[in-house]
Amino acid sequence: MIRTRVGYCGGTTQSPTYRSIGDHAETIQIDFDPNKISYEKLLEVFWTTHNSCATPWSRQYMSAIFYEDDAQLDAIEHTRRIFVKDPARVRTEIVPLQKFWIAEDYHQKYRLRQDARLLEELRGKFESERAFIDSTAVARINGYLSGEGSKAQLEREIERFGLSSASRERLRKHVR
Repeated sequence: MIRTRVGYCGGTTQSPTYRSIGDHAETIQIDFDPNKISYEKLLEVFWTTHNSCATPWSRQYMSAIFYEDDAQLDAIEHTRRIFVKDPARVRTEIVPLQKFWIAEDYHQKYRLRQDARLLEELRGKFESERAFIDSTAVARINGYLSGEGSKAQLEREIERFGLSSASRERLRKHVR
C-alpha cells in the first residue's frame, strides 16, 4: 500500500492553508510498505522524474526532500550521487522534517476531482472523505488521470479499482 497526501511543509507558519501558506512549500507525504517498495526506489523516482537543478519561481513550489532520520538522509545523499548528473547545480533542498500539514480536501487527488463522473462513483465506495483521500486505488487513478503510467500498467490493475465498466472505459480514454 502506498498512501499519498498533498500538504505543506518546511516553514514556520502555523496551520498553513493554500490561501495562507506563509513560508511553507507545497509537498506530498508518501506512506509506503518497505516490504513492497524501498525508500531508495522512491528516491530514484524522485531524482529521475524532475529537474532537481531548476530554480524554483517561489518557495511554495521549491524542490525539496524532507527526511525523518539519519538513515533517510544517508539514502537521499547516496541516491543523489547516483542519479543526479551535475550535483553542483542541484537546487533541491534536503531538509529535516519538522511537521507535515495536510492540505485542504479540495487539493487532494486534484486531477480526479476534475472528472465528476469518476469522482462520484469512487466517493460512493468510501465511508468518509479521509478514507477516500487515503485510498491507494484513488491515488493510482489520480496518477493515471495526471498522465502517469502506461496503458499496459493500467490494464494490469484496472480490475482492482472496483470501477463500473463505463468508468473503466472512461479511465482508459485518459491514458495514452
